[in-house]
Amino acid sequence: MAQQNNTRKTIGILTGGGDVPGLNPAIRATTLRAVREGYHVIGIKNGWKGVISIDPSKPFEEQEYCIELNEKAVTRIGRTGGTFLHSSRTKADKVPLKDVPDHLKGEYKDEINDLTPAALENIKYLGLDYLIPIGGDDTLSYGFRLHKEGVKIIAIPKTMDGDVPGTEYCIGFSTCITRTIELTHELRTCAGSHERFLVLEVFGRNAGFSALLPTVGGAADRCVIPEHPFDMEHLTALMVEDRNNNPSKYSVVLVSEGAKMIGGTEVFENEETDSFGHKKLGGIGEVVGSRLKKLSPKFNNGKEINIINQKLGYLVRSGQPDALDSIVPTAYGNLALDLIAQGISGQMVCIPGWKIRPCLH
Repeated sequence: MAQQNNTRKTIGILTGGGDVPGLNPAIRATTLRAVREGYHVIGIKNGWKGVISIDPSKPFEEQEYCIELNEKAVTRIGRTGGTFLHSSRTKADKVPLKDVPDHLKGEYKDEINDLTPAALENIKYLGLDYLIPIGGDDTLSYGFRLHKEGVKIIAIPKTMDGDVPGTEYCIGFSTCITRTIELTHELRTCAGSHERFLVLEVFGRNAGFSALLPTVGGAADRCVIPEHPFDMEHLTALMVEDRNNNPSKYSVVLVSEGAKMIGGTEVFENEETDSFGHKKLGGIGEVVGSRLKKLSPKFNNGKEINIINQKLGYLVRSGQPDALDSIVPTAYGNLALDLIAQGISGQMVCIPGWKIRPCLH
């Protein structure tokens, strides 16, 4: 066991997967509430990579992947983006041999290794009564694995794609939408000056919320999303019509990175995969832009329309959180502590089923 005060319950917090604004407010709120109520709080760095990389033969003070969290450590981080605890895309039950921590290489020698026994040993070493993983589907799926192994888990949903099942809101989503709208409007001046199509590729592997909602909010004329394969000629005809109806002679389309043409497949940057088996998406925006330019004469009296093509990428997940991504993570952190106080585990905090409807009196 690490040398620490075990007379009070200990809570661990980690963040996994992609960084988003709102993670630090969640860490801050959870830590402040926990410390003030007498819990001991440990931050585990680099997500599940940190959990498997802790070396239980060393004292806590020499550990690279865990730190004690207190009011002084977290009081200022709530206003900042990213994650104070850092992150990784490690899947602890499918670790390539090259990524096995040095102190475990003698024990795990397969090409792909399940390091769950090491994770469980390290959770016991830290004396964790509860573990709070903050992440998306991939991060929380391994949290569920640990829940089945007997670890007391309270999950907090995070993803800028907004697609974790069971909740209407995930940390990072609002800032993503806000940034997308802002950046699209900024790029309109270029598109209008040159009377071009503006094609913007945004994140969204399996869900198109990050393209659809900005479009609903007036950022774009059209969007294409993973849920519905699209016809390139039909999109071109619509984009030409939108351009002709615009006094500044341009039109805008938002393209989810996971969008597919009818009969086509996803477009990837390369063939490499992460620990969860995902190849890195990217390039569909350039494909759509090229096709729009090539097809435009068919719908524009034989005249070609040029393209401005931009990948928004990490710009929409960087910087400080917006208002919603400051408030909701704080609520999520406090709800997690409510569940812990009640002795509940194996649950995810969430916002279920919000609907826009008339107020009945």
